[in-house]
Amino acid sequence: MKKVLIVLLVSFLMGSLGAAGKLVVYQVDGNDYEGYYVSPDKKAPLILLVHDWDGLTDYEIKRAEMLVKEGYAVFALDMFGKGIRPKEFKDKKALTGALYKDRPKMIALLNGGLNAAKSAGGNIANAIIMGYCFGGTCVLEYARSGKTLKGFVTFHGGLSIPEGKDYTKTKGKLLILHGTADKHVTMEHFSKLAVELESKKIIHEMVTYSGAPHAFSVFGSERYRKDADEKSWARFTGFLNEVLKSK
Repeated sequence: MKKVLIVLLVSFLMGSLGAAGKLVVYQVDGNDYEGYYVSPDKKAPLILLVHDWDGLTDYEIKRAEMLVKEGYAVFALDMFGKGIRPKEFKDKKALTGALYKDRPKMIALLNGGLNAAKSAGGNIANAIIMGYCFGGTCVLEYARSGKTLKGFVTFHGGLSIPEGKDYTKTKGKLLILHGTADKHVTMEHFSKLAVELESKKIIHEMVTYSGAPHAFSVFGSERYRKDADEKSWARFTGFLNEVLKSK
């Protein structure tokens, strides 16, 4: 749930990032999707990045740029479809709601993004997946599906466990970064997830930040909290150093 200026991706990339990154059009079940791939070199560990509910925007591109400076390749995937970048609340709610109701499609789209990352040159054998808000919810669904990745990271994502789901199949380590003042995803959700992960013996780390509301990491929004953003980013990059093999 971010309030950022939505710009035309091509213009942003050409004006701000030069030739470093590239748009990648790929297909899932016959439909076109458009992600973004950037890498410092062919051997870099891979981060699969899942966007918030307004689609792949300049926010995710900025985060990808920050990560490539740390030595990681990033594939920012597309969960909605090429050219679909909703601006109205009702449209964002409809797009995400449809995927919440169709978890197999959600998994198929995540798999499609992972395959596109591989085709673009990403090293999926040395990879983690991370996401913001809606994207964080997708990341945890991917973890529950049993996908083999080295880590699953969520920033202020949904933490509730859907009926009939659990973490029995989960592989890889989990890092949950959450705002204690989040009124959308409550501390009750947080604690229930902690109990679930411990009961299934899933290696995990869960951190909360005092005074941080939902979407605390979104630059320029009224919810942005600099302290929580910087601390969570530092822990995230530390996690990457721990779980991903160096080049």
